Amino acid sequence: MTVTIFHNPRCNTSRTVLGQLQAKGLDIQIVDYLKQPPDRAALVDLLRRLGIGPRALMRRKEAIYGALGLGDPALGDDRLIEAILAHPILIERPIVITPKGARICRPVEKLAELL
Repeated sequence: MTVTIFHNPRCNTSRTVLGQLQAKGLDIQIVDYLKQPPDRAALVDLLRRLGIGPRALMRRKEAIYGALGLGDPALGDDRLIEAILAHPILIERPIVITPKGARICRPVEKLAELL
C-alpha cells in the first residue's frame, strides 16, 4: 500500500505519525509541504479528498492566521485558499492519504482509520 503524508519535520505529531507508518513497512511518499507547497489544483483536490473546507484545514494557532484576519467568518473559500497558498504553514498537519481515504491525523489515533 502506498501512503502519502503531508509532513512537517519540526512537528512532533507529524514525526510520530511518520514513524508509525515507517514501522509498518509501508511505501511512503513524504511531502514536505513547506518546501513543496501544493498548487491551487492540488490543494483543492486535497480538500475534496478530506471532505472539508479550507477553514477546517487551517492552523488557527499560527501567528499569520491572526495577522491576516483569517478568523473573519465573512471570508470566502477562495480568499482562504489564497492565504493557504501564500502561507503553507497554515496547513494543519500531518495529513495522510491511503487507498482508504484522507485524514488530518491529529490526534495521532486518527491514523488507525486509514490503515
